[in-house]
Amino acid sequence: MKRRHVLLGGLTALLAGLTPGLWTVFRHPRFGRLPSGEELAQLARSPNFADGAFHNQQLTTTISNNAGNLSVLWDFYFGDHPRRKPEAPLPVLHPDLGGLDQAQDAVIWLGHSSWFVQLGGRRFLIDPVFSDFAAPFSCFNRAFIGPKALTLEEMPELDALLISHDHWDHLDYPTILALKNKIRLAICPLGVGGILEDWGCSRARIRELDWNQQTTVGDCTVHLLPARHFSGRMLARNRTLWGAFALNSPKRRLFYSGDSGYGPHFAEIGTRFSGFDLALLECGQYDKNWPEIHMKPEDTARAAQDLRARVVLPSHAGRFCIANHSWDDPFVRLCAASKNRPFQLATPRIGECVLAGREVPTVAWWEGRI
Repeated sequence: MKRRHVLLGGLTALLAGLTPGLWTVFRHPRFGRLPSGEELAQLARSPNFADGAFHNQQLTTTISNNAGNLSVLWDFYFGDHPRRKPEAPLPVLHPDLGGLDQAQDAVIWLGHSSWFVQLGGRRFLIDPVFSDFAAPFSCFNRAFIGPKALTLEEMPELDALLISHDHWDHLDYPTILALKNKIRLAICPLGVGGILEDWGCSRARIRELDWNQQTTVGDCTVHLLPARHFSGRMLARNRTLWGAFALNSPKRRLFYSGDSGYGPHFAEIGTRFSGFDLALLECGQYDKNWPEIHMKPEDTARAAQDLRARVVLPSHAGRFCIANHSWDDPFVRLCAASKNRPFQLATPRIGECVLAGREVPTVAWWEGRI
Protein backbone atom coordinates (compact mmCIF):
# COMPACT_ATOMS: atom_id res chain seq x y z
CA MET A 1 0.00 0.00 0.00
CA LYS A 2 2.83 2.37 0.83
CA ARG A 3 4.46 1.77 -2.55
CA ARG A 4 1.13 2.45 -4.27
CA HIS A 5 0.82 5.78 -2.49
CA VAL A 6 4.36 6.70 -3.49
CA LEU A 7 3.72 5.83 -7.13
CA LEU A 8 0.37 7.63 -7.27
CA GLY A 9 1.93 10.63 -5.58
CA GLY A 10 4.74 10.62 -8.10
CA LEU A 11 2.34 10.32 -11.04
CA THR A 12 0.17 13.10 -9.65
CA ALA A 13 3.19 15.35 -9.31
CA LEU A 14 4.25 14.46 -12.83
CA LEU A 15 0.86 15.22 -14.34
CA ALA A 16 0.57 18.42 -12.35
CA GLY A 17 3.91 19.50 -13.70
CA LEU A 18 3.14 19.03 -17.39
CA THR A 19 3.70 22.72 -17.94
CA PRO A 20 6.67 24.86 -18.94
CA GLY A 21 7.77 24.38 -15.33
CA LEU A 22 8.30 20.68 -15.98
CA TRP A 23 10.82 21.51 -18.67
CA THR A 24 12.70 23.59 -16.10
CA VAL A 25 12.76 20.63 -13.70
CA PHE A 26 14.23 18.26 -16.27
CA ARG A 27 16.88 20.78 -17.24
CA HIS A 28 18.36 20.55 -13.75
CA PRO A 29 22.04 19.51 -13.88
CA ARG A 30 21.35 16.33 -11.89
CA PHE A 31 19.79 14.80 -14.99
CA GLY A 32 23.08 15.13 -16.83
CA ARG A 33 23.51 16.34 -20.36
CA LEU A 34 23.58 14.30 -23.52
CA PRO A 35 26.68 14.50 -25.74
CA SER A 36 26.28 16.76 -28.76
CA GLY A 37 28.30 18.57 -31.40
CA GLU A 38 32.03 17.81 -31.48
CA GLU A 39 31.77 15.73 -28.31
CA LEU A 40 29.22 13.44 -29.97
CA ALA A 41 31.35 13.28 -33.11
CA GLN A 42 34.29 12.08 -31.02
CA LEU A 43 32.18 9.41 -29.33
CA ALA A 44 30.97 8.22 -32.73
CA ARG A 45 34.55 7.24 -33.58
CA SER A 46 34.43 4.48 -30.97
CA PRO A 47 34.16 0.96 -32.43
CA ASN A 48 31.43 0.38 -29.82
CA PHE A 49 29.24 3.21 -31.16
CA ALA A 50 26.86 2.84 -34.09
CA ASP A 51 23.53 4.34 -35.22
CA GLY A 52 23.67 7.05 -32.58
CA ALA A 53 24.27 4.82 -29.56
CA PHE A 54 26.73 2.54 -27.79
CA HIS A 55 26.18 -1.23 -28.03
CA ASN A 56 27.08 -4.30 -26.02
CA GLN A 57 29.48 -6.85 -27.46
CA GLN A 58 26.65 -9.37 -27.73
CA LEU A 59 22.96 -8.89 -28.45
CA THR A 60 21.32 -7.75 -25.21
CA THR A 61 17.75 -6.84 -24.34
CA THR A 62 17.02 -4.46 -21.48
CA ILE A 63 13.50 -5.76 -20.80
CA SER A 64 12.46 -9.29 -21.73
CA ASN A 65 10.39 -9.63 -24.89
CA ASN A 66 7.68 -11.23 -22.74
CA ALA A 67 7.22 -8.10 -20.63
CA GLY A 68 6.45 -4.48 -21.40
CA ASN A 69 7.85 -1.48 -19.56
CA LEU A 70 4.49 -0.56 -18.05
CA SER A 71 3.77 -4.09 -16.84
CA VAL A 72 7.22 -4.28 -15.27
CA LEU A 73 6.66 -0.95 -13.51
CA TRP A 74 3.22 -2.04 -12.31
CA ASP A 75 4.61 -5.31 -10.94
CA PHE A 76 7.42 -3.49 -9.17
CA TYR A 77 5.05 -1.17 -7.29
CA PHE A 78 1.91 -3.26 -6.93
CA GLY A 79 3.11 -6.87 -7.08
CA ASP A 80 3.36 -9.06 -4.00
CA HIS A 81 7.10 -9.06 -3.29
CA PRO A 82 7.74 -9.40 0.46
CA ARG A 83 10.86 -8.36 2.34
CA ARG A 84 12.26 -6.11 -0.35
CA LYS A 85 13.69 -3.92 2.41
CA PRO A 86 14.87 -4.82 5.93
CA GLU A 87 12.69 -3.55 8.73
CA ALA A 88 15.65 -2.80 10.98
CA PRO A 89 18.99 -1.10 10.24
CA LEU A 90 21.77 -3.29 8.87
CA PRO A 91 25.06 -3.51 10.80
CA VAL A 92 27.34 -0.64 9.81
CA LEU A 93 30.93 0.02 10.89
CA HIS A 94 32.51 3.46 10.82
CA PRO A 95 36.02 3.26 9.37
CA ASP A 96 38.67 5.94 9.78
CA LEU A 97 39.77 6.24 6.15
CA GLY A 98 42.24 9.00 6.87
CA GLY A 99 43.88 6.85 9.52
CA LEU A 100 44.54 3.88 7.24
CA ASP A 101 48.17 3.08 6.55
CA GLN A 102 48.48 4.03 2.88
CA ALA A 103 51.08 1.34 2.38
CA GLN A 104 48.38 -1.24 3.22
CA ASP A 105 46.10 -2.38 0.40
CA ALA A 106 42.49 -2.35 1.57
CA VAL A 107 38.91 -2.44 0.34
CA ILE A 108 35.90 -1.04 2.21
CA TRP A 109 32.30 -1.55 1.11
CA LEU A 110 30.22 1.61 1.57
CA GLY A 111 26.91 -0.02 0.60
CA HIS A 112 25.34 -0.97 -2.75
CA SER A 113 28.03 -0.42 -5.42
CA SER A 114 30.10 2.19 -3.56
CA TRP A 115 33.65 1.15 -2.67
CA PHE A 116 36.73 2.75 -1.15
CA VAL A 117 39.90 1.06 -2.42
CA GLN A 118 43.45 1.62 -1.30
CA LEU A 119 45.88 0.04 -3.75
CA GLY A 120 49.56 0.63 -4.40
CA GLY A 121 49.58 3.61 -2.06
CA ARG A 122 46.72 5.31 -3.94
CA ARG A 123 43.16 6.02 -2.82
CA PHE A 124 40.28 5.22 -5.17
CA LEU A 125 36.56 5.82 -4.70
CA ILE A 126 34.23 3.79 -6.92
CA ASP A 127 30.62 4.71 -7.81
CA PRO A 128 29.94 6.69 -4.61
CA VAL A 129 26.30 7.38 -3.74
CA PHE A 130 25.90 9.13 -0.39
CA SER A 131 22.37 10.38 -1.07
CA ASP A 132 19.41 8.75 0.66
CA PHE A 133 17.79 7.96 -2.68
CA ALA A 134 19.04 6.72 -6.06
CA ALA A 135 16.57 8.33 -8.44
CA PRO A 136 15.67 11.71 -9.98
CA PHE A 137 13.30 12.46 -7.10
CA SER A 138 13.56 11.68 -3.39
CA CYS A 139 10.30 9.72 -3.26
CA PHE A 140 11.80 6.89 -5.33
CA ASN A 141 14.46 4.29 -4.58
CA ARG A 142 14.93 5.30 -0.98
CA ALA A 143 17.93 3.83 0.81
CA PHE A 144 17.44 1.28 3.58
CA ILE A 145 17.03 2.85 7.00
CA GLY A 146 20.16 3.20 9.10
CA PRO A 147 23.39 5.15 9.28
CA LYS A 148 26.02 5.46 6.57
CA ALA A 149 29.54 4.12 7.04
CA LEU A 150 30.91 7.67 6.98
CA THR A 151 29.99 11.18 6.00
CA LEU A 152 31.23 13.08 2.97
CA GLU A 153 33.19 15.35 5.28
CA GLU A 154 35.13 12.33 6.57
CA MET A 155 36.26 11.32 3.09
CA PRO A 156 40.01 11.94 2.65
CA GLU A 157 41.69 13.35 -0.46
CA LEU A 158 41.26 10.92 -3.36
CA ASP A 159 43.77 10.05 -6.04
CA ALA A 160 41.00 8.92 -8.38
CA LEU A 161 37.23 8.71 -8.66
CA LEU A 162 36.01 5.81 -10.80
CA ILE A 163 32.50 5.91 -12.33
CA SER A 164 31.29 2.79 -14.13
CA HIS A 165 28.22 4.34 -15.84
CA ASP A 166 25.67 7.11 -15.53
CA HIS A 167 22.79 5.38 -13.72
CA TRP A 168 21.43 7.08 -10.62
CA ASP A 169 22.65 4.39 -8.21
CA HIS A 170 26.24 4.82 -9.48
CA LEU A 171 26.56 8.49 -10.40
CA ASP A 172 25.11 10.80 -7.77
CA TYR A 173 24.88 14.56 -8.25
CA PRO A 174 25.05 15.73 -4.59
CA THR A 175 27.91 13.33 -3.87
CA ILE A 176 30.01 14.61 -6.76
CA LEU A 177 29.33 18.23 -5.81
CA ALA A 178 30.52 17.56 -2.28
CA LEU A 179 33.63 15.61 -3.27
CA LYS A 180 34.84 17.35 -6.44
CA ASN A 181 37.48 19.41 -4.63
CA LYS A 182 38.89 16.26 -3.02
CA ILE A 183 39.26 14.41 -6.34
CA ARG A 184 42.59 14.64 -8.15
CA LEU A 185 41.41 12.62 -11.15
CA ALA A 186 38.08 11.24 -12.43
CA ILE A 187 38.14 8.16 -14.67
CA CYS A 188 34.98 7.21 -16.51
CA PRO A 189 33.58 5.70 -19.72
CA LEU A 190 33.13 7.77 -22.87
CA GLY A 191 30.49 10.48 -22.56
CA VAL A 192 30.27 10.45 -18.76
CA GLY A 193 33.01 13.07 -18.52
CA GLY A 194 30.65 15.71 -19.93
CA ILE A 195 28.28 15.14 -17.01
CA LEU A 196 31.10 15.42 -14.49
CA GLU A 197 32.32 18.60 -16.16
CA ASP A 198 28.85 20.13 -15.96
CA TRP A 199 28.85 19.29 -12.25
CA GLY A 200 32.01 21.29 -11.65
CA CYS A 201 34.82 18.79 -12.18
CA SER A 202 37.74 20.23 -14.12
CA ARG A 203 37.97 18.83 -17.66
CA ALA A 204 41.75 18.68 -17.20
CA ARG A 205 41.18 16.19 -14.37
CA ILE A 206 38.79 13.93 -16.29
CA ARG A 207 39.95 10.94 -18.31
CA GLU A 208 37.34 9.24 -20.47
CA LEU A 209 38.10 5.73 -21.65
CA ASP A 210 36.69 3.34 -24.22
CA TRP A 211 36.58 -0.40 -23.57
CA ASN A 212 40.07 -1.90 -23.36
CA GLN A 213 41.75 1.46 -22.89
CA GLN A 214 43.81 2.27 -19.82
CA THR A 215 45.38 5.07 -17.82
CA THR A 216 47.75 5.30 -14.88
CA VAL A 217 47.41 6.60 -11.32
CA GLY A 218 50.84 6.52 -9.76
CA ASP A 219 52.10 2.95 -10.03
CA CYS A 220 48.57 1.64 -10.63
CA THR A 221 47.08 0.99 -14.05
CA VAL A 222 43.32 1.45 -14.46
CA HIS A 223 41.66 -0.43 -17.32
CA LEU A 224 38.10 0.17 -18.54
CA LEU A 225 36.68 -3.17 -19.66
CA PRO A 226 33.48 -4.38 -21.34
CA ALA A 227 30.30 -4.97 -19.35
CA ARG A 228 26.87 -6.14 -20.51
CA HIS A 229 24.53 -3.36 -19.51
CA PHE A 230 23.15 0.00 -20.76
CA SER A 231 23.17 3.69 -19.84
CA GLY A 232 20.82 6.65 -19.53
CA ARG A 233 19.59 8.93 -16.77
CA MET A 234 16.19 9.60 -18.37
CA LEU A 235 14.52 8.44 -21.59
CA ALA A 236 17.54 8.57 -23.90
CA ARG A 237 19.46 5.30 -23.80
CA ASN A 238 23.07 4.36 -24.49
CA ARG A 239 24.39 7.83 -25.40
CA THR A 240 27.24 7.28 -22.92
CA LEU A 241 29.31 4.15 -22.42
CA TRP A 242 29.27 1.77 -19.43
CA GLY A 243 31.95 -0.59 -18.22
CA ALA A 244 33.94 -2.50 -15.62
CA PHE A 245 37.35 -1.67 -14.15
CA ALA A 246 40.55 -3.57 -13.53
CA LEU A 247 42.96 -1.91 -11.10
CA ASN A 248 46.47 -3.31 -11.24
CA SER A 249 49.33 -2.38 -8.93
CA PRO A 250 52.79 -3.95 -8.97
CA LYS A 251 51.58 -6.36 -6.26
CA ARG A 252 47.86 -6.98 -6.84
CA ARG A 253 45.06 -7.11 -9.39
CA LEU A 254 41.51 -6.02 -8.53
CA PHE A 255 38.35 -6.23 -10.67
CA TYR A 256 35.11 -4.28 -10.29
CA SER A 257 32.24 -5.43 -12.48
CA GLY A 258 30.04 -2.34 -12.41
CA ASP A 259 26.60 -3.47 -13.58
CA SER A 260 26.68 -6.38 -15.99
CA GLY A 261 24.74 -9.36 -17.13
CA TYR A 262 26.62 -12.63 -17.45
CA GLY A 263 28.52 -13.23 -20.69
CA PRO A 264 31.72 -14.50 -22.28
CA HIS A 265 33.50 -11.25 -21.50
CA PHE A 266 34.26 -12.47 -17.97
CA ALA A 267 36.27 -15.44 -19.19
CA GLU A 268 38.04 -13.25 -21.76
CA ILE A 269 38.99 -10.76 -19.04
CA GLY A 270 40.14 -13.54 -16.71
CA THR A 271 42.39 -14.92 -19.41
CA ARG A 272 43.75 -11.52 -20.39
CA PHE A 273 44.76 -10.57 -16.85
CA SER A 274 45.68 -14.08 -15.64
CA GLY A 275 43.16 -13.82 -12.83
CA PHE A 276 42.54 -11.36 -10.00
CA ASP A 277 43.41 -11.26 -6.33
CA LEU A 278 40.06 -9.64 -5.55
CA ALA A 279 36.80 -9.20 -7.48
CA LEU A 280 33.92 -6.89 -6.51
CA LEU A 281 31.02 -8.45 -8.38
CA GLU A 282 27.42 -7.47 -8.97
CA CYS A 283 24.96 -9.92 -7.43
CA GLY A 284 21.77 -7.92 -6.78
CA GLN A 285 18.84 -6.15 -8.51
CA TYR A 286 18.11 -9.11 -10.82
CA ASP A 287 14.71 -10.12 -12.18
CA LYS A 288 13.21 -12.51 -14.71
CA ASN A 289 12.10 -9.47 -16.73
CA TRP A 290 15.68 -8.20 -17.24
CA PRO A 291 17.84 -11.35 -17.22
CA GLU A 292 20.55 -10.05 -19.57
CA ILE A 293 21.61 -6.80 -17.88
CA HIS A 294 22.11 -7.98 -14.28
CA MET A 295 23.50 -11.18 -12.78
CA LYS A 296 21.69 -13.59 -10.51
CA PRO A 297 23.92 -14.78 -7.64
CA GLU A 298 24.53 -18.05 -9.48
CA ASP A 299 25.77 -16.03 -12.46
CA THR A 300 28.03 -14.08 -10.11
CA ALA A 301 29.66 -17.30 -8.93
CA ARG A 302 30.20 -18.37 -12.53
CA ALA A 303 31.66 -14.98 -13.41
CA ALA A 304 34.02 -15.16 -10.42
CA GLN A 305 35.30 -18.50 -11.61
CA ASP A 306 35.63 -17.22 -15.18
CA LEU A 307 37.65 -14.25 -13.87
CA ARG A 308 39.92 -16.61 -11.92
CA ALA A 309 39.33 -14.52 -8.82
CA ARG A 310 40.90 -15.61 -5.53
CA VAL A 311 38.55 -13.61 -3.28
CA VAL A 312 35.07 -12.33 -4.20
CA LEU A 313 33.02 -9.58 -2.54
CA PRO A 314 29.30 -9.11 -3.36
CA SER A 315 28.26 -5.73 -4.77
CA HIS A 316 25.09 -3.95 -5.96
CA ALA A 317 23.04 -4.97 -2.92
CA GLY A 318 22.54 -4.02 0.70
CA ARG A 319 21.42 -0.38 0.49
CA PHE A 320 18.87 0.19 -2.30
CA CYS A 321 15.99 -1.92 -3.56
CA ILE A 322 15.74 -1.72 -7.36
CA ALA A 323 14.31 -5.20 -8.00
CA ASN A 324 11.64 -7.51 -6.64
CA HIS A 325 13.75 -10.04 -4.74
CA SER A 326 14.07 -9.96 -0.95
CA TRP A 327 16.85 -7.70 0.33
CA ASP A 328 18.96 -10.62 1.62
CA ASP A 329 18.40 -12.99 -1.32
CA PRO A 330 21.67 -11.98 -3.08
CA PHE A 331 23.77 -12.88 -0.04
CA VAL A 332 21.96 -16.13 0.76
CA ARG A 333 22.11 -17.41 -2.81
CA LEU A 334 25.67 -16.29 -3.49
CA CYS A 335 26.84 -18.15 -0.37
CA ALA A 336 25.17 -21.32 -1.64
CA ALA A 337 26.45 -20.85 -5.20
CA SER A 338 30.03 -20.26 -3.98
CA LYS A 339 30.40 -23.61 -2.25
CA ASN A 340 33.04 -25.90 -3.77
CA ARG A 341 34.22 -23.11 -6.07
CA PRO A 342 37.90 -22.21 -6.52
CA PHE A 343 37.51 -18.82 -4.81
CA GLN A 344 36.81 -17.55 -1.32
CA LEU A 345 33.67 -15.51 -0.71
CA ALA A 346 34.14 -12.54 1.61
CA THR A 347 31.05 -11.03 3.24
CA PRO A 348 32.03 -7.78 4.96
CA ARG A 349 29.52 -5.58 6.67
CA ILE A 350 29.06 -2.06 5.36
CA GLY A 351 32.10 -0.08 6.45
CA GLU A 352 34.17 -3.17 7.32
CA CYS A 353 37.77 -3.05 6.14
CA VAL A 354 39.09 -5.98 4.11
CA LEU A 355 42.87 -5.86 4.34
CA ALA A 356 45.20 -7.60 1.93
CA GLY A 357 47.15 -10.45 3.48
CA ARG A 358 44.70 -10.90 6.35
CA GLU A 359 41.79 -13.24 6.92
CA VAL A 360 38.68 -12.00 5.12
CA PRO A 361 35.32 -11.65 6.92
CA THR A 362 32.91 -14.52 6.25
CA VAL A 363 30.20 -13.99 8.89
CA ALA A 364 26.63 -14.24 7.57
CA TRP A 365 25.65 -10.89 9.10
CA TRP A 366 22.25 -10.88 7.33
CA GLU A 367 20.98 -14.00 9.13
CA GLY A 368 18.32 -13.43 11.76
CA ARG A 369 17.42 -10.01 10.39
CA ILE A 370 13.92 -9.40 9.09
